[in-house]
Amino acid sequence: MIPAIPRKFRFFPFLISLLITLAIGFVAALFTRPEIAGWYNTLKKPFFNPPLWLSAPVWAMLYIMIAIAAYLVWKHRSRKPAFKITRTIYFVQLFLNFLWWVMFFALHHLLGAMMVIILLWISIIFNINWFGKYSKVAGQLLWPYLLWVSFVGVLNAGIYLLNR
Repeated sequence: MIPAIPRKFRFFPFLISLLITLAIGFVAALFTRPEIAGWYNTLKKPFFNPPLWLSAPVWAMLYIMIAIAAYLVWKHRSRKPAFKITRTIYFVQLFLNFLWWVMFFALHHLLGAMMVIILLWISIIFNINWFGKYSKVAGQLLWPYLLWVSFVGVLNAGIYLLNR
């Protein structure tokens, strides 16, 4: 286990962490919003499809939790290989998160989106593990994200099966 080095709260790094994650959500929304009224509404959806109004607040809350987790890990930053691996895993899962929105909503590639969400799910598991080495709280903050992505993955699979 990597020893914890307590550091006081630093607003600017926290803000950067928050802006990175919220920017991903904002840009993803640019791909999503135009497709909701048209393409997405034409799809057959499983009975457990949540109401549309629920998605934005859930994702916003999750992105904020991801940002807090990243900040808690950033406080332990170093040039050591373990931190570089942790940072890389974090950015890979952010990229895969963004890629899912593009595959599903912009490209309408339901099967491709399912493949991406599987990779995203795996990367979140790795992220939880590596973040947890620096901060138990940081790792725990990612569990709701994993659960929601699991649900979205099942929903994605249901939409794919109903619309192929």
